[in-house]
Amino acid sequence: MAKKEQIIYVCQNCGRHEKKWLGRCPECGEFGTLTEERIIAKENKSREFTFRQSEPISYSEIESWDNERIQTGLEEFDRVLGSGIVKGSLVLIGGTPGIGKSTLTLQVADRLTQRGETVLYVSGEESAEQIKMRGERLKVTAEGLFILCETNLENILEQAERMRPDYIIVDSIQTVYSSRLESFPGSVGQVREAATSLMFHAKTKETTCFLIGHVTKEGLIAGPKTLEHIVDTVLYFEGDSYHNHRIIRAVKNRFGATNEIGVFEMTEFGLIPVPDPSRVFLQEKPENVSGSAITVCMEGTRPFLVEIQALVTETKENFKALGRRMTQGIDYNRAALLTAVLEKRFQLPLFREDIFINVAGGLQIEEPAVDLAVLVAIFSSYRNIPLPSDTVFFGEVGLAGEIRSVSQAEARVREAQKLGFRYVVLPAYNKKGLEKLLGLRLIGVKTLKEVLDRFF
Repeated sequence: MAKKEQIIYVCQNCGRHEKKWLGRCPECGEFGTLTEERIIAKENKSREFTFRQSEPISYSEIESWDNERIQTGLEEFDRVLGSGIVKGSLVLIGGTPGIGKSTLTLQVADRLTQRGETVLYVSGEESAEQIKMRGERLKVTAEGLFILCETNLENILEQAERMRPDYIIVDSIQTVYSSRLESFPGSVGQVREAATSLMFHAKTKETTCFLIGHVTKEGLIAGPKTLEHIVDTVLYFEGDSYHNHRIIRAVKNRFGATNEIGVFEMTEFGLIPVPDPSRVFLQEKPENVSGSAITVCMEGTRPFLVEIQALVTETKENFKALGRRMTQGIDYNRAALLTAVLEKRFQLPLFREDIFINVAGGLQIEEPAVDLAVLVAIFSSYRNIPLPSDTVFFGEVGLAGEIRSVSQAEARVREAQKLGFRYVVLPAYNKKGLEKLLGLRLIGVKTLKEVLDRFF
């Protein structure tokens, strides 16, 4: 059987191809990342894939197609996917080791088999006995779940072609290798080859595939970005071993909204959905303590309340030393910018103070709507005056100290109303049209000075 061999050099950081070895990648500028990969192609065996459309078609002649959504029964997981699983889609689930990726997919497989579906679970890291032990702990009784301990891509596709399962779970994609390539498993070439082959199988056979991917120390799915371009949906698992809560965030979804999140609680019996995360994140909020403010943040279309904590204390270094700035859950540069607004507009000597900012519960918040809560929490700690426990703050703060409007204000206010808060401090522009909400008093403000004068 005749074979052709081709040698290429692939950057393990960005995936760029080069015909010769280079010390520095021209694309990303990293040194020593190009590695040799040998591609062996068999002349008499090439991939042949049949696509649904081979000729151009007029846009007006295309019929609308509403994808059927398959509910797993895990409400938070279905929410992140866009109200359910789309048949024939390719879903990538990434996260740090031990965060619960395998636990979640095993629970999903159990729910799907209860619907009469068949699931092929491909394990490249654990034995069948180890998966069985985890399943017994999670009370999994899946009759239509089949375990395949295999890392060879061709063997996996052969078994999938023979079994014709409704779903395929690959744990993990970095362990799968193709015999067509001589590079080691986990390299850019192998990951791309495995993901592309599974993608074609999913589209042609209408088999939904879940790929589990490891996250590097930089926080990216190993591959690195190659996998995210191939798959239909990318879900990131967030959380740490010091908190029981896990968050699944959709950063790409061709069948639904991005930036949606699902909240789970990790227990000894697996991941349990948390339908009302606002109550969970606020249940341990301290009373009559300075430096604590409640805000409403949006994750996709979902509002939930979180506590912003700030601690301002005089630096213990010599008098000329500048104070430290430490943040957890909020971007450091954004916190430094907001602190500068207080220093400039209110002549506060915060450069001599150590300022620590934390989002309770281990959440990571990026939207600017929490600016107002961060500033009032800092000012509350600086003056050592507690804020009212029945008040919620949200609004973007500009460099001139003005309070700017934010999106989805009504959803934020209704979330505060649902949890029994009496006052909401919000941008004056967002107050229009919300006066009819019963049981709430809306306080519209235009400048930061109005807020500080009112509460301090």
